[in-house]
Amino acid sequence: MRLAIMAALSLSAAGAALAEPVTGRQAERMLFAPLKAEVEILTVDFLSANDARLLRMVVSEQPYYGAVALSPEEGLASEATIAAANHHSTEAAAKAALAACEEKRKGRRSCEIAAYIRPAGWKARALSLSSDATRGFGADYGARGPRALAISPATGRWGLGQGGAAQQQALQACASTGGARDCAVVVAD
Repeated sequence: MRLAIMAALSLSAAGAALAEPVTGRQAERMLFAPLKAEVEILTVDFLSANDARLLRMVVSEQPYYGAVALSPEEGLASEATIAAANHHSTEAAAKAALAACEEKRKGRRSCEIAAYIRPAGWKARALSLSSDATRGFGADYGARGPRALAISPATGRWGLGQGGAAQQQALQACASTGGARDCAVVVAD
C-alpha cells in the first residue's frame, strides 16, 4: 500500500491563524499534548470495514493534525491515497491531501476525505498547532523576555523568535522552512 505524506505549500487554510496573537500562558491552556493522536474514520461508501481498520492502524502513528484522501474508484492501495499530516488544523490537512490526491487520481470520481487525525481528546479551540509546533513551543518558547511563535496555516510550517525582534524572527523562521508565504504570529509575549 502506498500512503504518501505531503504538505502542499501553496494552499490556504481559512481560520487557522488568530486575528491577534495570544500570550504564551494562554497558548499553554489551549494546546493539546504532542502525544499520540486519534483517528476518525469517516463513513464513506467506498471504504470496507477491513480497509477502515487498516487505514486506522496505518495512520494512527502520524502526527496531528492530519487528513487522508482517497480516490473512491481506486481504493486504499492506490498511489492516489494521500495522508497530509502535521498541519495546524484538519481543514488545512484536508486541503493538502485532496489536492495531492486529485493530482494522482485516475478514476472519474473526485477524491474524498476518509479520515482525520487529531490530538487525543480533541475539541475545537481558538488556537491549534501541529504536533511538531506544539512540541517546539513547549520545549523552546521560553518564559522570559520578548518571544513569539509564527505559523503557516496552509503548510504546517512554524518558527520561533526571541529577543527584541522576536516577532520578525519568528516570521522569518516560519517562512524559511519550506518557503511558506502565509506566516503569521499567533503567540507573542
